[in-house]
Amino acid sequence: MEGLRECGLPDGSGQLVEHRDGDDDESELPAAGSLATILSVRAAQTSSTTSPAKMAAQAIVVGGGLAGVSAANTVMEWGGKVVLVDKSAFCGGNSTKATSGINGAETRTQKEKKVEDTVELFTSDTLKGGAKKPELVKVLCGNSGGDVDWLVDKFDLDMSLLARLGGHSAPRTHRGKERFPGMTITYALIQMVEKIAERSDLARIINKAKVKQLLTKSGAVCGVTYEKKGKDFTEEGPVILATGGFGADFTEDSLLAKYRPDLLHLPTTNGDHTTG
Repeated sequence: MEGLRECGLPDGSGQLVEHRDGDDDESELPAAGSLATILSVRAAQTSSTTSPAKMAAQAIVVGGGLAGVSAANTVMEWGGKVVLVDKSAFCGGNSTKATSGINGAETRTQKEKKVEDTVELFTSDTLKGGAKKPELVKVLCGNSGGDVDWLVDKFDLDMSLLARLGGHSAPRTHRGKERFPGMTITYALIQMVEKIAERSDLARIINKAKVKQLLTKSGAVCGVTYEKKGKDFTEEGPVILATGGFGADFTEDSLLAKYRPDLLHLPTTNGDHTTG
């Protein structure tokens, strides 16, 4: 979060808090609705105590899949504003198709079920599986347990079922009783951003908008230009790219054609939006 603070976003005083007050009428909201209420209140409180110049700062998230909506919720958790831009008509991405669950080591669920697992073991399994960038594997596996617990704590998601899938040395794939855990997880995070956007100016979601250019100033990225309905618009602020892969872009000038032309003739299960 240091980079966001340097760009003018508020400090971590806007951290999410647990809210279990039964007096509020949240019957029409999803499970995460009570947290949306708290974030909306936080926005109002911050607006009254923070200078207009500072509150004008925002982070821009490009991509509305699980990575993008996770980033958007995290920015707001730390008290910042966020605008999420996605080229599709609705958010979700490929993560909504996931049917197995989400992997995490040293989670509370594992500890409650007496499952012995470590970040080091998860890291080793991932590297054996063919991961090529150890520095990224270290982040992925090192944060995995806290990330799963975050989903449980902040979005009331059920991650109580464990499975040991291929390539794993321990049961670490978490899910609830729902048939499609990827959809359940991703939609919960999307709904959080949507509820906050409805109740405050802390969040905005812009769909059917294709980012065309990263804006820079003195060598640093400071915003984006995107196209919507044939017109160009600009958003200013630090940018988080969460655009996913490009496995469904079979055009001649695609990233797939540039970096893996040997795969162009193969079919894909990726959605049409998977163009990078």
